[in-house]
Order: sequence, then C-alpha cells, then structure tokens
Amino acid sequence: MTDKRIRVFGGSAPILPLGRVCTSLRSHQARLLIMDVFFLQQMINGLTLGAVYGLIAIGYTMVYGIIGMINFAHGEVYMISAYLCAIGLALLSFFGLQSFPLLILGTLVFTIVVTGVYGWVIERIAYKPLRNSTRLAPLISAIGMSLILQNYAQISQGPRQQGIPTLLDGVFRLNFDGGVIQITYTKVFILVASLLGMAILTYIIQHTRLGRICRATQQDRKMASILGINTDRVISLVFVIGAAMAGLAGVLITMNYGTFDFYVGFIIGIKAFTAAVLGGIGSLPGAMLGGLLLGVAEAQFAGMVNSDYKDVFSFGLLVVILIFRPQGLLGRPMVAKV
Repeated sequence: MTDKRIRVFGGSAPILPLGRVCTSLRSHQARLLIMDVFFLQQMINGLTLGAVYGLIAIGYTMVYGIIGMINFAHGEVYMISAYLCAIGLALLSFFGLQSFPLLILGTLVFTIVVTGVYGWVIERIAYKPLRNSTRLAPLISAIGMSLILQNYAQISQGPRQQGIPTLLDGVFRLNFDGGVIQITYTKVFILVASLLGMAILTYIIQHTRLGRICRATQQDRKMASILGINTDRVISLVFVIGAAMAGLAGVLITMNYGTFDFYVGFIIGIKAFTAAVLGGIGSLPGAMLGGLLLGVAEAQFAGMVNSDYKDVFSFGLLVVILIFRPQGLLGRPMVAKV
C-alpha cells in the first residue's frame, strides 16, 4: 500500500501524510462555514436592533435640526412607551381581544398617541419657557425631566423588572452547510414595521405641506416666522413626531425582548444618540443609516468579541466619531461665519 505524502512550504518543511492535510483542510473549511453562518445570524440580529435605534434617533435628529438642542429626555419617552405597551396589551386582553393583528394595532395606536402627548408636555415644560435663554439651560432642564420620568415610572409601576408574553410565535430557518440561520417572525415584523415607519415619516417630511414647513423652520426659524409660519407650533409638532417614533420603537423592542424596567431608557437613549451622531445629527436619512450601522456593529462585536462590553463599544464609537468626524456620515460640517 502506497503511503501518499505531501511536502509543504518548500523542501525544508516536514513531509505530511496526504490524508492528514485533507482532513485539516476540511476542518478549516467547516470552521469558515460556521463563522459565515454566525456572521449572517448576527447581521440579522444587528439589523433588527439597528432599525429600532434608527427610530429613536429620529427624535434626536429632528429636535436638533429645528432648535439646535439635544432632547436628553427622549430615552425616557421610549421607556414610558414600554410600560404603555404592556398596559395597552393588558387592557385589550381584558376586553377579550386575542387576535395578534388587532392586539398589535390597538397597542401601537394607544402607545403612539400617549407618547406623542408626553413629547408635547416635555416641550411645553422643559423647552418652551427656556427657548430664548442660554443653550445650557434647556440641556439642564431636559436632564431634570429625564430624572423626573425615571422616578415617576419607578414609583407608579415599581422598581422590579416587568415583561409581556410572547405575541408572535414561529421562526424561519435557512439551512446552510455550516449551520442554520433562524429569523423569528417577531424580528421580521420589527424590520417591516420599522422600515414602514421610516418610509412614512420620510414621505411626510419630503412631500407634504407639514414637511415643507418643518424644513423651512429648520433652515431659518426667524425667516419662517416672518413668512407667517407658526414656529412654536412646528417645534411642538416635531417633539410629538419624535416621541411617536420612540413609542413605535418601544412597542417593537418590548415585543422582541419581552422585559423592561424604569432604567431601560438611559442606555438605549445614549445608543440612539450615538446613532444620530454617526449618521449626522440633523439628517433624517443619517439617523436611519446610523441606527442600522450601530446595530450591526454592536451585534458583531457582541458575537465575535464579548457581549459584556457591547455598551462600552457603543460609547467608545461615539467618542471616536466626535473626534474624527463630528458632523457624521451624512451631516454637513459647520462653517464658521466671519
């Protein structure tokens, strides 16, 4: 019986049996296939998470585009929407609704309307009285409002973690040589609902009278006021729209994870702010792009490196963006007037 051997890396390298080389190559190919499947699975998870980040980032970027300030109470609006989602589901179930389309539609309408009211109240209390003051005063006011909402939720709903049951069962399975990619029906619904919400908002901003008024106020608030536009009403509407997007995100991410508490808005609010900065603060497409990129990057880091430090990675990414490209990917650089 002939002993087939192969010489690798030139004459000075050891001579290995051909069978061992083939086995090693097959093992290496199998590991590559497994890594590819894992990468694709994390990509899907990241897109789902990033779509939600994008929805919340829209609130930051719209408020900044209109009044040039950051609404740091926006993360707490998302937190309130998670509680409203649970309350809406409980009320609809109490009245006998069991169909998923009716449950989710009713919960979305209830949550979006109430969070819109929260956004309007935040603007009236924390921003409107300080509109002509220094830029630092509304920032401090927004941080104070954030703490008030946190303690309000903690006192009214309790400090313990709460949750909702799984609303949508089922999973799509894509079989590959290296494994199986699983896409739950909930993730599909989150992606579709997020993209639909972004598309509707983009159409409103780009092709409706309300959108033209918002863009005019963003470009020059004083000139828009001279031309007869009620800029105070526009600013209030922008807060309501941003809060509604946060409400949609709250329902979707609560469906995905199932649990929440009174502190959940802080971390995800900072991450959504990172997404807004990454895409270009003040740019609506930038907020969407930044959310998707941040979600994918965070999911890949959690899967490939360590999930314990994914929050550190997101905040580190924010620092790097602010240092090297403060205007973001789609934002315009600030030009100093001389």
